[in-house]
Amino acid sequence: MIDEPRPTPDAAEPRDDWLDRALRANRAEDYIPDDGFSARVMAALPAPATLPAWRKHVLALLWAVAGIAIAFSLPGVVTEVARGVFRLVSASPVSLSGMVMAVVAMTIVTWTATAVVLRRE
Repeated sequence: MIDEPRPTPDAAEPRDDWLDRALRANRAEDYIPDDGFSARVMAALPAPATLPAWRKHVLALLWAVAGIAIAFSLPGVVTEVARGVFRLVSASPVSLSGMVMAVVAMTIVTWTATAVVLRRE
């Protein structure tokens, strides 16, 4: 990736509008006068919607029920997955070339994941 030089903030661009010029001109100031426009817009906005008070408690109860259901189902799921993996592994013959290919595949996946994580954008 080639870094292109960025234009300086003081350089005027061809598609420069009045707001960009005003922001650059008032860079040191915190406020650009708007003749009360912002206050009128904020006053015209509707009041924020309030959520019912019971919603938080019901949501906590639903998460608790979901957690208990997952906790009860996990031992059976882990056992079934382990049995499936054992059946898959025991059904195929183990050879030296198969083990080498498995190690090569794991190495490729590991290095690819490392390259994806460490890349610079």
